[in-house]
Amino acid sequence: MSVISEKNQLTLISIAETAKFYTSLCLGTTAFLSVFAFLFLIPFVVDPAISSLMADYEPEPVTCMATQHIYAEGISNCSWASCREGCTREATRCHQIYVNYSKLPFRDYRPSIVMHWDVADIRFLINTEGCGYPPSVNCSEFARQYGYETAGTPFPCYYSRVYPDIQVVARYSWDDTLRHLVLSITIPNLLFAASIGVLSYWYCPGCGRSCQKYMHHFPTE
Repeated sequence: MSVISEKNQLTLISIAETAKFYTSLCLGTTAFLSVFAFLFLIPFVVDPAISSLMADYEPEPVTCMATQHIYAEGISNCSWASCREGCTREATRCHQIYVNYSKLPFRDYRPSIVMHWDVADIRFLINTEGCGYPPSVNCSEFARQYGYETAGTPFPCYYSRVYPDIQVVARYSWDDTLRHLVLSITIPNLLFAASIGVLSYWYCPGCGRSCQKYMHHFPTE
């Protein structure tokens, strides 16, 4: 019976060691991917979100009207663009839309109102960065919606209370921006910290002793 018991114990130990190995492999991969995910999210989510929050856009859309729509080709002619599909490359073809805006909330706009424009001929961007990636950003559709023959038709937009004379944007949500910022920072860092914490506890000989040493400072019932 003792031989059988020892074999069962060895089998259990072997299963536990195998499970620990594969769990460690998964945790190490998770930590590795978390670092790259966070580095990837910095230019695409974190930085634009911080820029949007710092610009302090008016949360309620105001009234805008396009005054000019320019379609240009060539890097020299596309020093800026209202919309770019891709944020890491220079635009060789671009739409440049200028608008007037009034601080009148768009929900209060009526065709019978004589508009007083607070700022005239200001740059109009799809978002704070003026760029994005399909399918959420489609510059051809954006140009059809706000430029071409629709010029002169009022539409909602958001102006920056910090930079009111620089640009206005078509898309903004304080709640969504803050949520994306918090998630993009917390999730990769929590996964990295949890993975490294477990691996350190398992494979760092001093970690367990350090934890036990600090536990003695807490009273026990």
